[in-house]
Amino acid sequence: MNIAATDYRSPQSYVALAVFLVLVIGIGALIGTQSVPGIWYENLAKPPLNPPNWIFGPVWFTLYVLIAIAGWRIWIKAPRSGAMRFWVSQMLLNWAWSPIWFLAQQPWLAFVVLVAMWLSIAGFIAVSRKHDALAPILFVPYIVWVSFAGYLNLSIALLN
Repeated sequence: MNIAATDYRSPQSYVALAVFLVLVIGIGALIGTQSVPGIWYENLAKPPLNPPNWIFGPVWFTLYVLIAIAGWRIWIKAPRSGAMRFWVSQMLLNWAWSPIWFLAQQPWLAFVVLVAMWLSIAGFIAVSRKHDALAPILFVPYIVWVSFAGYLNLSIALLN
């Protein structure tokens, strides 16, 4: 589809954006409230550069907004594309990580999920470019943060 021909300002487009925002932020928030750091996490040996717990909420909220907008932009232009499949897979892996880490207390399995998530994010960035100029850019802070999370996840798994 021609990038210039897409109208993101139609009423249907705004409804789709609202759905993406509510689902991504809502499900992320629900999982976040059910998968909070507890005694297990507090007692783990942490690597250098481990941020304070309060930073994760604002960072993830911001990233979820960017993720939702990127998904919405691809949905409007190419809902059955490989980019959309990558978007869905990274979202499912994203939502799976916290319960695996905090509830199941499985750092190594969480790391496997995180690597798969990183690959899905990278796949989205690579293939979404042919559909939209902005969507892959919106994922850059996300892949940077997930890379940092990979460092934290792997370090904690190795230290404990």
